[in-house]
Amino acid sequence: MLEQQPDSCQSRAGGASMSGISGKVVAITGAGSGIGEATAVRLAARGASVVLGARRTDRLTALAGRIRDAGGHAEAVPTDVTRLEDLRGLVAAALDRFGRLDVLVGNAGIARTAPVADLDVEGWDAMIDVNVRGVLHGIAAALPVFREQGRGHLVTVVSTSGLKITPTQAVYAGTKNAVRTLLEALRQESTDGVLRTTSISPGFVKTGLADHINDPTTREQIRQRMRTLGLEPDAVARAVAFAVEQPDDVEIGDITLRPTRQD
Repeated sequence: MLEQQPDSCQSRAGGASMSGISGKVVAITGAGSGIGEATAVRLAARGASVVLGARRTDRLTALAGRIRDAGGHAEAVPTDVTRLEDLRGLVAAALDRFGRLDVLVGNAGIARTAPVADLDVEGWDAMIDVNVRGVLHGIAAALPVFREQGRGHLVTVVSTSGLKITPTQAVYAGTKNAVRTLLEALRQESTDGVLRTTSISPGFVKTGLADHINDPTTREQIRQRMRTLGLEPDAVARAVAFAVEQPDDVEIGDITLRPTRQD
């Protein structure tokens, strides 16, 4: 069985305020594996209804089944974040199935690392499409719903890439810093109490992020570092849960987490 944790809902003058995780409706992109999968499992265990979005439908269906078998609530929605209509479909599925959307966790991302001089234009385009445009599509789909509801939370997984600039990660870090800038500007535009934004920047995590790297030597080097240094994906899921469980008048703007042995 999924372990239920105590959460609470509160009311305050001027409208309802929800704290905790139990009862919230959370959509998650990149939910088929890694951080997205761990986040779905953890939030569902604490009583959230989760709407799972990813391209690999077999993994989504299996994950949704595991959550339901454990007593949780989950819906699987095939989602390619580079398509705005898919993000609108993910949000619509939350509304149709659970009546609202409280949180959108933007987790989908890809990494292609190589020196800029390699001119991997195809890789650059792919990272821009997924890492930047995918986040923008999520905002475009969810923000009108949050405004109509009077409450909503964007939790976006960024990266420690960009906080520390390193060779071969110029474009990848650039996409992450673009998102970091975007969310900070959106936060400043949204101080009416309706929208919360949280950026979560993990360091090395044991995920399949390196699978998108074309160069086999670089790919294996990063995989090895993930195996020896990487955090378990649930470490990031716990950070997501911490941000989500805060009362509506508390915004956790930025969380950076990394292995203690990461330089």
